Amino acid sequence: MAGGIFSTKGRYALRAMSDLAKHPGWVSLGDVAERQHISRKYLEQVIALMHRAGYVESLRGKGGGYRLTRKPEEYTLGQILRAAEGSLAPVACLDCTNDEICPSIETCPTVSVWRDLGKVTSAYLDSKTLADILGDDMEEEQE
Repeated sequence: MAGGIFSTKGRYALRAMSDLAKHPGWVSLGDVAERQHISRKYLEQVIALMHRAGYVESLRGKGGGYRLTRKPEEYTLGQILRAAEGSLAPVACLDCTNDEICPSIETCPTVSVWRDLGKVTSAYLDSKTLADILGDDMEEEQE
């Protein structure tokens, strides 16, 4: 299986958001890019999606950067991935964001499998928060 179900945008969004959660206050995008081994240019695109969704805010100038707009436990992984990816549909024919409905959707023998996988995936990702993936890292920093 080449690539997997999520693009680098979705994976990097989770990494960037968790990095911001670990470092309270205004965080430079350059620092996030360095710590996460993500090109700054690509990270700017990912953070722009998070900003558009209202998940991060920015401050220009010296001492500025980005920070979360809410507590880590108030973001589900599903929300972050949807903001980055546009959809969590496991296959293109179920992706309602592309304005194209597969002509075989009514007769396709596999559509129910993909639909159920999408439901399970969404339910799982919506049950996990940014705080869950930080785990022990956050507890150590708060002590």
